[in-house]
Amino acid sequence: MELKKLLEQQSAEAWEKYIPSLSIDCVIFSFYENALHVLTVNMKDQNLWGLPGGYVQKDENVDDAAVRILKDRTGTENIYLQQFYTFGNLKRSEIAFEAYDDSIWNKQRFVSIGYYALAEHSQVKLRIDQYSNAVEWKLIETLPEFMMDHRAIFDKALLTLREQLNNHPIGYNLLPEKFTMPELQKLYEAILGKKLNRGNFYRKILRYDILIKLDESRKGGAHKAPDLYSFDLTKYNEALKEGLKGNW
Repeated sequence: MELKKLLEQQSAEAWEKYIPSLSIDCVIFSFYENALHVLTVNMKDQNLWGLPGGYVQKDENVDDAAVRILKDRTGTENIYLQQFYTFGNLKRSEIAFEAYDDSIWNKQRFVSIGYYALAEHSQVKLRIDQYSNAVEWKLIETLPEFMMDHRAIFDKALLTLREQLNNHPIGYNLLPEKFTMPELQKLYEAILGKKLNRGNFYRKILRYDILIKLDESRKGGAHKAPDLYSFDLTKYNEALKEGLKGNW
């Protein structure tokens, strides 16, 4: 069924089920193949892409609604989630539904609460729902054209991620349990959008004593197999309270 007919059919139920004028948009980051990706959705009958989102049910907490939306798209609830901003400009969403009758739920003015989420790539099972044609990870450097104000939402989420890199467990939530030092550096570079000096980065990270060097190495490369590390969560969380204070 085409998207317009589907939303028109479900409009009356939406008025009864959800809190009016309040929505949620999620910027879901994942790090794999040494690059930072964000989850995008291609809605039915639209060329533009968007961020996963939804509405808050009248009988649920806002954070619970965000967890539900994430589970619907990624198949898991075990994802780090952080509320980061509220988006409420005039006509931020109405234009996307200008062909709809004014009484349709989706055409109303919505103030959206933005969440960013950090997903360990191997734990995610992407799901396509009845409203979308595709759900795909996109490199943050080559994002498609976004619908509504979703580009502004993404930009604010990435800026927040950079600002919180030194006092939130971002590395722990984006890397697998075991990782190499080059992979950790690539993660920081992907988030910050710049190259880092290898020697300086290694010294700064090791100075905090937040890593455990494992008696293992990454196999299969053409060069010397790099050592594997994991986070010492107790020391990591203590260091984050003070902030890593890294002038990356």
